[in-house]
Amino acid sequence: MTAITGDTKSLKPGDRAELEKLHSKRTDTADIVDSDLAKRVSRVAARLGRQVALLIGRDGRIVHTVLGAKDRLYLPDLGRFRLDPSRLRRLRLVVFVPDCESRLREHLSDPATFHLQPRSGHKSANQKVVLSLEFPEDFLTDLEKLRLDALLLVAVDEDGRPGPISFSYLQPRNDRGGMTVESKRRGKRSVVCYFGRDLSDISIHFTEFVTELETEISKNARSGFETGRDRAVLLGAYTSSSAEALASMEELGELARSAGLQVNDVIIQRRHSLDPRTVIGAGKVEQVVLRCLDLGADLLVFDRELTPSQLRSITNMTELRVIDRSMLILDIFAQRAKTSEGRLQVELAQLKYSLPRLTEKDSGLSRLTGGIGGRGPGETKLEVSRRRVRDRVADLERRIDQIAAQRGVRRQRRQERGVPVVAIVGYTNSGKSTLLNALTKGDVIVENKLFATLDPSSRRMRFPNEREVVFVDTVGFIRELPAELVNAFRATLEEVGEADLLVHLVDASNPDLRKQIEVVTTTLESLGFGDKPRIIVLNKTDLLSEFEVQALQNAFSALSVSAMKRYGFEELVLRIQDELKHCFRGVDPGGFIYQEWKGP
Repeated sequence: MTAITGDTKSLKPGDRAELEKLHSKRTDTADIVDSDLAKRVSRVAARLGRQVALLIGRDGRIVHTVLGAKDRLYLPDLGRFRLDPSRLRRLRLVVFVPDCESRLREHLSDPATFHLQPRSGHKSANQKVVLSLEFPEDFLTDLEKLRLDALLLVAVDEDGRPGPISFSYLQPRNDRGGMTVESKRRGKRSVVCYFGRDLSDISIHFTEFVTELETEISKNARSGFETGRDRAVLLGAYTSSSAEALASMEELGELARSAGLQVNDVIIQRRHSLDPRTVIGAGKVEQVVLRCLDLGADLLVFDRELTPSQLRSITNMTELRVIDRSMLILDIFAQRAKTSEGRLQVELAQLKYSLPRLTEKDSGLSRLTGGIGGRGPGETKLEVSRRRVRDRVADLERRIDQIAAQRGVRRQRRQERGVPVVAIVGYTNSGKSTLLNALTKGDVIVENKLFATLDPSSRRMRFPNEREVVFVDTVGFIRELPAELVNAFRATLEEVGEADLLVHLVDASNPDLRKQIEVVTTTLESLGFGDKPRIIVLNKTDLLSEFEVQALQNAFSALSVSAMKRYGFEELVLRIQDELKHCFRGVDPGGFIYQEWKGP
């Protein structure tokens, strides 16, 4: 027998028995609800003065009977919110609400409503439709969130008779929104609502109707989504200016593209202060969930680092996969790591980042391990997981230290031979690998993606004075780079520390270049490399006018080049020679002779 759920503590035995008798009833598959059944439930709802809901399967059986309060009703757990975006729940919700007849009649006489042509294959009916219905919010939320087959709201009069109805279902559409900024006005619902005088106004064959509806939803889902890619909604909450918010969100979009995500929507919320529990507030979380369900998105990406408690709260509220900016960057690094050294460093960073979040995520796993060695006070499964992670972290750190020692030996040999090192540093996707290839005839992989270079590359170049120099291409920096990632890549970043000169490459075409220069400078200082000799070089100047290039050169005392077009290198090479002349053995700095650089 199907259980009666909801607020049943004050339910009288007679009323409980009457509700339990309903479980033996069955609605014809052609009807959304049997008229006799509707009359019986209406009498109970009127007598109790409380909402009564039926969850009915497509076979016409009552799966759940839910008893609510006068103005509120909580549905039982129907499983995860997420379903295949092309499928519905195979359950319809029929709610009998006492004392709401007058509110539904207002919609029947509302001049803003209009007649709707019947759906193909269905009988004509004098029904009306309103999109973005504001009443009742909680039921429409359940319809969207749970992807129910349909929602039927039945008004019950004081005599216990069913009256006006509201019939709602999900709107099959293929709307792929772009970047939107949070406004005070609630956005449109993706549902269609019909109003009628009574149940007789629903002149459709329900099984045929819902089958056709699901077919349309499936068709839109297949045409709107790319296969084999995670579908994501990007979400940013900011207290800063709109310009800074847009710049940060655009960068998150580039990160998502680099990670291989399909971005279905971008949502920006401006706030006076961030919510300490959910960042964006519980109400906004609810709206975002509905947007994800509407678009078929299964991943929510926050443009900030979430605390363990925030990640747990949002995940529990949404039942979606939730990641933050740091997790996205770590995932990109994991995809790009090719060498064994790179993979070790990425794994170390991921473990260090996940350790506190493992504590939060597994805090409910308090069962003790059993068997020999597990008796007595024992060790919780959470503690076992944490211990294993710590052991793995210690092992990775030991192996990375060995790699650092090997790098130290190679650096010492270079120093003994008197070969200076120039490290190319800069913001991610500023063109460092392209510049290295152009200067040294290198073959470093170049992609128009963030963090295309993960493993450092070294190439030799011979100056016009027949002296050699080693150029090192390093991993790019980015704002809010996870501290765990910086620590894990310390063996790689030591190449920057041992360099004789830093070439700070800047994407001159980026409107946010001042912020990017500041991020790189701050990161270098935090690593203890702030006092290194450095040359600022503006790249991608072929995308700017001569006036703009000159203004930037004056502002930052910088050189200008185009690594792609391969011009501006002669002045750069001469400047590097000048900065490194003290490094060449057997060369008198006062008698250093410049020669024309002919290119690689």
